[in-house]
Amino acid sequence: MASTLAAVIFDWAGTVIDYGCCAPAQVFQSTFANRGIQVTTAQAREPMGMAKWDHIRAICDMPSVQAAWRERYGEVPSEQDVQALYAEFLPLQKAVLLDHALLIPGAAAVCEFLKARDVAVGSSTGYTRELMEMLLPEARRQGFEPGACLCADDVPAGGRPKPYLIWENLKLLDRFPTSRVVKVDDTPVGIQAGLNAGCITVAVAKSGNELGLSAHEVAALAPDQLSARLASIRKQFYALGAHYVVDSVADLPTLIEQIEQQLSS
Repeated sequence: MASTLAAVIFDWAGTVIDYGCCAPAQVFQSTFANRGIQVTTAQAREPMGMAKWDHIRAICDMPSVQAAWRERYGEVPSEQDVQALYAEFLPLQKAVLLDHALLIPGAAAVCEFLKARDVAVGSSTGYTRELMEMLLPEARRQGFEPGACLCADDVPAGGRPKPYLIWENLKLLDRFPTSRVVKVDDTPVGIQAGLNAGCITVAVAKSGNELGLSAHEVAALAPDQLSARLASIRKQFYALGAHYVVDSVADLPTLIEQIEQQLSS
């Protein structure tokens, strides 16, 4: 059946692969640790969703990181330091990327669900094209194959929260208007990008960066603790302007049907 939706644009880590968005968070910490600077998990995750160079710059701009860097090196991180950190980050990320390439349960099924309804499937990511060239074949093997994938380095100054990665997806997919496009993301900057693009935004709470736990860690968490943390994340996303919040992509088919009904009424 044909849908009233034009397209759904997915984020990658924490949304369709890598439950908990663990790969980049760990590597950001390792990159700074190699320079003798301790970055907490919360600090590593705070700018998640940005282009990786911007992410490193954001960590370097954190007051505690600047203080530690000044104590060790006599000055705050320079642009040359950020560039050097970025160059060190990329091979570290490549080394562990495929260890975190498992699709999040429901990702392949929702892709097929959308294609059966003639809804185009696109994607955008803070990963570089070089990194995505490793992930795309693995995702395809597991059943998730978007019609477009735009990376942080594909669009000049196009990193989130700017909307350009979404718009470039829609150009490649030849779908419009943006008011009938859904953007699915697990980070605040990803949701902001969706809003800036004029899309319907769906935030992911449980499998994504904001909770920041692997599926195994989620299963081990006490139910009351998990419920409280998810409630806080949902509140954060709604305050940001997200139209909907789901636990994971497995919840999308039911939500998509709800959105279709609203658009057609």
